[in-house]
Formats: sequence, C-alpha cells, structure tokens
Amino acid sequence: MATVRSLPRSTWLRAIGIAVVAYLVIGIPTDVVPNPIFGRSSIPVRWWDPVVLATTSLLTGLVLAIRPEDLSSTADRGTLAGGVGSLLAVGCPTCNHLVVAALGTSGALSFFQPIQPFLGLAAIGVLLWVLRRRITDLRDPSCRLA
Repeated sequence: MATVRSLPRSTWLRAIGIAVVAYLVIGIPTDVVPNPIFGRSSIPVRWWDPVVLATTSLLTGLVLAIRPEDLSSTADRGTLAGGVGSLLAVGCPTCNHLVVAALGTSGALSFFQPIQPFLGLAAIGVLLWVLRRRITDLRDPSCRLA
C-alpha cells in the first residue's frame, strides 16, 4: 500500500482521468449513468451497480496509469477481463442482446441476473490481482514508472 501512496502526482492524475473515462464508457451504455441515449427496459439500477462501477473504474485507472516498461500480456488480459466483467455485472440482463440471444428473456432473468453480483466481485478481484502485479513490478528497481 505504501507503494501506491508514493506514486508520483502525474500517475495519480493519469489514474483519475482513466478512471473517469472507464466510468463513462461502462456507465453510459449500461444506464448506470443516466443519459438520453441508453435506457433500461424493466430492470432498474440496483444498489450495488454504482458501487461495482465506481470500484472497477478506480482500479482500472490505477492499473492503466502504472506502466512499468515490461508489462506482461497476462496483466493486460486481466485488465480487459476486469472491464468486461464490470460491464456484464452492471448491465441490464434483459438489455444485453447476447445474453438474451443465448438464454432468452426468462433465462436472462432467472440465470444471468442472479450471477451478476458475482461477476462484479470477480471483476474487482481480477483488477486487484492485476494491480498487485503492477505494484510488484514497480518494486523491481529495473522497472521505471513512465
């Protein structure tokens, strides 16, 4: 945790900017961020949707702001998985055309909707894991913070 607190100001500013972009990129199409373009048909935003969205956005901002020179492709895939997991977790289950095509509307409500909180927790877990890897890389003196 001390390593995160000691990050340069430029890294924190970059992390905040990336977090805001991630929040909007995921929040607008899922209608967690109210907007006139997208909407939810019958499932309102649940209490935990904004929490998962904010947490995954902040973690994504930190992960992408910390850029050691030798980034592993595993960490990059983990960041993508965390973002996709967040999108699936906070989205309306009946608005997701892929889920409805695969499971039907009743399957989306009876199967997919109950697992969405676990998808959110998994997304947070993956992003925490990637952040830990990035912090470990920062502690290596051969890695510089760009």
